Amino acid sequence: MIFVTGGSGLIGSHLLYRLVLDGNRVKALKRETSNLQQVIKVFSFYSDAPEELFNRIEWVNGDILNYFDMEQLLQGVDEVYHCAAIVSFSAGDRRHMIHNNVEGTANMVNASLENGVKKFCHVSSIAALGHNQNGFPTDEQTNWVPSKKVTAYSESKFYSETEIWRGMEEGLDAVIVNPSVVLGPGNWNAGSSRLFKTVWDGLRFYTKGVTGYVDVKDVAKAMLLLMEDTNFGNCKNQRFLLNSENWSYQKLFNHIADVLNKPRPAYFATNLMLGVAWRTASAMSLFSNNSFPMSRETAAAANSQNNYDGSKITEVVDFTYLPVSDSVNQTATLLLRDLQESKPH
Repeated sequence: MIFVTGGSGLIGSHLLYRLVLDGNRVKALKRETSNLQQVIKVFSFYSDAPEELFNRIEWVNGDILNYFDMEQLLQGVDEVYHCAAIVSFSAGDRRHMIHNNVEGTANMVNASLENGVKKFCHVSSIAALGHNQNGFPTDEQTNWVPSKKVTAYSESKFYSETEIWRGMEEGLDAVIVNPSVVLGPGNWNAGSSRLFKTVWDGLRFYTKGVTGYVDVKDVAKAMLLLMEDTNFGNCKNQRFLLNSENWSYQKLFNHIADVLNKPRPAYFATNLMLGVAWRTASAMSLFSNNSFPMSRETAAAANSQNNYDGSKITEVVDFTYLPVSDSVNQTATLLLRDLQESKPH
């Protein structure tokens, strides 16, 4: 039996699709209030029978913050894929996000140890890694360094990952993946999928920052390959940075705009402009119940240049990355299909 947390998210839903497509017995965690239509939606991107595949999943109610929930639900489970995490760059979410991500991971580790789970895969992030000061790209050996510039999300992912390393010391056989920015079709109004909808709606400004990108299908494929019995023995107790290519934000936005047949962003957003933007967004949040996507952290990252080396996994298992251009083409095409289908007939 395979157990998955975070199954309604971008990575989790794509992982679930691959697992049930391959005929695995899967149990997936959800909250009582979870809306699972997004999972069916993701399945529909790749299958003509999404509900049939969805119904092969055994959905169970629980909360990763409740250890006793997890201890009970992991009885009889052989493999765990821990994808659940809050992702936010809003200052107001800091304490809740760190508590949820770290405490939830600790509970998953402890419950897995208690139940003798044989294999554990944890979805971390490049945010849990540091940045090399010598011009070399970040890789699995680049240590995270605490500082005032570190985002709350980065802090939450680093300390979540330390719980996995602690579990390994206590006998848990685990592997960690650290994806860069994950591209793929999901909720077009949330997460990285929102990039495509933002360009569709009309994005006027670009920035000159550089970061790494990886397709969501590659993340799911990498997790499954690392957890295969033939590979796991050589891969366990390690982490794998998943990154296809490093692109500038300008290059990404231009490529998305070209595929969607929209104008390319024409104006460069300077650091001064970004500073004004995040402060304005912060002020607007004081007078509204809505949170705005611009924050101090996102503004600081917009013109930062960070490169990542995702080659380690290609040297350990039979794995090839999808080029970022292909990922953008496929994702943008699915957005266009969704927009066409949602038009009134």
